[in-house]
Amino acid sequence: MQEQVDELVDAIQEMRDEHCEKFSIKQAELKKKSLLERLESLQNEKTDDTITFEQLGIDRLYVDEAHYYKNLFTYTKMQNIPGISTTDAKKTTDMFEKCRYLNEINHGKCGIVFSSGTPISNSMCELYTMQRYLQPDRLKEEGLGFFDSWASNFGKTVTAVELSPEGKGFRTKTRFAKFHNLPELMAMFKEIADIKTADQLNLNVPDAEFIVTKVSASDAQKEMVDALAERAKRVREKLVEPEEDNMLKITNDGRKLALDQRLFNPDLPDDPDSKVNMCVKNVLDVYQSTKAQRSTQMIFCDQSTPSNDKFNVYDDIREKLINAGVKPEEIAFIQSAKNEKEKDALFDKVRKGKVRILLGSTVMMGTGTNVQDKLIALHDLDVPWRPSDLEQRAGRIIRQGNENKNVKIFRYVTESTFDAFLWVRREAA
Repeated sequence: MQEQVDELVDAIQEMRDEHCEKFSIKQAELKKKSLLERLESLQNEKTDDTITFEQLGIDRLYVDEAHYYKNLFTYTKMQNIPGISTTDAKKTTDMFEKCRYLNEINHGKCGIVFSSGTPISNSMCELYTMQRYLQPDRLKEEGLGFFDSWASNFGKTVTAVELSPEGKGFRTKTRFAKFHNLPELMAMFKEIADIKTADQLNLNVPDAEFIVTKVSASDAQKEMVDALAERAKRVREKLVEPEEDNMLKITNDGRKLALDQRLFNPDLPDDPDSKVNMCVKNVLDVYQSTKAQRSTQMIFCDQSTPSNDKFNVYDDIREKLINAGVKPEEIAFIQSAKNEKEKDALFDKVRKGKVRILLGSTVMMGTGTNVQDKLIALHDLDVPWRPSDLEQRAGRIIRQGNENKNVKIFRYVTESTFDAFLWVRREAA
């Protein structure tokens, strides 16, 4: 931790020498103060009589799904550039400290093994984060310990016109969005990375047909998009306090509106042409056409999960499917499994075709969900925040052990809403 403080002191001095914005320096000073306070607290703490990490005798750490540790604080003088994490989580700080300790006791040799199918899940900065975890000494050796030095060698900010988040109009936005000097960067990264792509592995997986189902926004949705645009304008012009309204609230409302207008206002009618109803129609078509094989389907939706006291998309879809002739026992929500034992039992039913339609979120039904045996179709009802989440979803069906040679992945878009912004961002990523 003292080394982190020293690095931050050097970074602050570099910012001052380059006459960076006072805000950038102030943020770095606050981070340094936080680290010093934490260091002092740890030194003065009366610890319990228990075994510490060092006393466990661990000399190597294997970390599966390592992309979950991507939010590591990054010292930088760049401000308001999406794609650069300036906040961190306790679990990432904890992981970073363990990596530094293992690197130290192994004298710079590999003491940590990271495993991930999506090492870069949301931003280019995450490649630098992986290098900080696994090859900090190499970064220092090349003079790339400070993020801005790394970024000036390997990254590039790009200013482009893009859809506004509220789904109406366009804006100019600068993002950290391109690599350059890629051969040199990959040569350094491959010192710690053993990379295998799907093409290299040549796995026996089904061919996927991607089907995009576009639906037009209803008149009510169009009016509400206009209202979101007005709210966003007021936020950008600082006419409202952040506690009253902010872009996070607006984008959350935009996602709900794009999914189903009744999430925004339960009194609105059920639009027969909404993407929820289009999804129900497609699920029924596949269900009927594969009845003999008892093929299965998954519906991914990260919002409007089951709730007893208010309208939600999950129960709405289930009710419509049952009314159309699907047996209730053939539909399940991943949220119904309260523990690993119940989840294993549910997955077994899906693999055997007893449960033919499984609904869930990316977090609960993505990584570690092996139900591909009879999976014939997958439905992305909403758009996840991270590009890697789409990979995790698709990985449930494009997987070894699937008895189907050809599968379908349906993706649903409500035009002229927040859906459009998110799909453009996913495409750019």
